[in-house]
Amino acid sequence: MAVNAVRIVKIFLALIMLGFAVQSGIAAEAKVDRHIVVYGAEGKFAAWPANHGMWIWDNEILVGFTIGIHKDLETMFHSIDRDKPEHHVFARSLDGGETWKMEYPANRGMLNNRHGLRHGKTGSKQAGPDPVAITEPIDFAHENFCMTMRLQKVDGGISRLYYSYDRGHNWKGPYLLPLFGQPGVMARTDYIVNSSKDCHVFLTASKQNKKEGRVFCGRTRDGGLTWKFLSYVGPEPHGFSIMPSTVRLSENDLVMATRRREGKGEDRHRWIDLWESHDNGQSWKFANDAVKDVGAGNPPSLIRLKDGRLCLTYGDRKPPFAIRSQFSGDGGHTWSDPLVLQTGGGGPDMGYVRTLQRPDGKLVTLYYFYTKDNIYRRIIATIWDAGTK
Repeated sequence: MAVNAVRIVKIFLALIMLGFAVQSGIAAEAKVDRHIVVYGAEGKFAAWPANHGMWIWDNEILVGFTIGIHKDLETMFHSIDRDKPEHHVFARSLDGGETWKMEYPANRGMLNNRHGLRHGKTGSKQAGPDPVAITEPIDFAHENFCMTMRLQKVDGGISRLYYSYDRGHNWKGPYLLPLFGQPGVMARTDYIVNSSKDCHVFLTASKQNKKEGRVFCGRTRDGGLTWKFLSYVGPEPHGFSIMPSTVRLSENDLVMATRRREGKGEDRHRWIDLWESHDNGQSWKFANDAVKDVGAGNPPSLIRLKDGRLCLTYGDRKPPFAIRSQFSGDGGHTWSDPLVLQTGGGGPDMGYVRTLQRPDGKLVTLYYFYTKDNIYRRIIATIWDAGTK
């Protein structure tokens, strides 16, 4: 009887603490197995997996990100030397994210600098060949296929596409992404393969003022030889809606999370909203604000788990500068309280997550991060348990 009484008291106290945490806005911690440094080096700036993409074949995982030179810039958001080149690189794991090996693509078209160092303006640091039109249909359904789409520059301009049939060891490209009738296209990697020649892409267009961004949906049915604009995702914002992350729920049902920004100064608002399509991308309906505040703003990573739930991961760019996740069991209409995957960042220059689920059900989340004790931005992999439905 005494033992049972002690257990009851412990459970009661735990419930009180849980209620206090929820009311205080303190997110519970996820069941994290381990944090692994994928890449980190003194004097280097490694960042932005969300821009490039992450792919999985059984327990083989490939992720793309950027490496540049670290430089403290008090007036700029990212501590990266803008007078030096940035390189589009990859890391590969053959054991579900437990260990990683760096890869540097031989295709010079993969060299990337998003801050405008383009077309030979930097001498030996030129960005490689200009993109060309696709003339041979892409087989999107190839068993070892992967594709990455990258913006040429942040505001306006064009975007490029690369694809691989050998799990990213060798890449074809750069190929030119069409403008879809837009003033400019700023692509990050978000696509859904429907069949060998049929693929949806989810991109960000320039607004009418030529500034980034408004999300739209496009499609090809002939392997990329021609592309069709399908729809805008919501009205043109005053601020921006960018960096979509999209999953398919059924033959005609899609759900998308986007990064949002409105206002400036004390009136600024940064959040993640959710949109749904019930006609395979022909039109979109606002669902909800899945994350109401992400500090200085960060893109979402949305995936569908094997048990049918949606999992949303993101960087929270406000103290304590954390990587968070939350779940939905009803297609995104309602969301669980957030869980903490990683916390205690050195500042807001972090996040840009990508998340995938391994065959054993564990989740692998990649992002960039730093602490006050180690100012150099590193790529971290967190392996964690999503629990049960």
